[in-house]
Amino acid sequence: MTAQIAEAWLPAFFMAEGADAIWGDALRRGTKARDPSLPPLEIYAGGSDAIGTGLESLRDMARPNIALYVGGMGARDKNFYNQMFRKYGFEKEAETIQNLYLSGRKSEAEAAVADRFLDSTTLVGPEGFVRDRLQAYKAAGVTCLNASFLGTTTAERVKHCDHLRNLIKKI
Repeated sequence: MTAQIAEAWLPAFFMAEGADAIWGDALRRGTKARDPSLPPLEIYAGGSDAIGTGLESLRDMARPNIALYVGGMGARDKNFYNQMFRKYGFEKEAETIQNLYLSGRKSEAEAAVADRFLDSTTLVGPEGFVRDRLQAYKAAGVTCLNASFLGTTTAERVKHCDHLRNLIKKI
């Protein structure tokens, strides 16, 4: 429906490498039925941004939110985010996160979020890594970057914003 009638789409936990397997068929059907007078669907994705080395603690700030959605949203057998996590290839992790979260062990659920998922859904790391992620997003059909800049101070967040802007200009 989104691809058929909306101007833009902001998918949750967008992972470029698995997006087509999860949403590709629905997006193609919707686009085929789209009124030709509408502009193309804009797809917003990106995630947290911090460019540099040794920033794993900033990247890890995404863990609580992911654990909440994958582990605690909906009923055990009716959790869209858990199912999406599984379709991305994290079946074992999805089950573990959900079991831990629902048993009240939220910190352990957060720790169970795979580093590979965090790497695939954030823009946190060295410049070359972020450049590769941007190219993966573009290849997956992302048309608009939705980034939140991480840091412990405003100056640090602005630095990451400027770095990303300059990196995008080079691509």
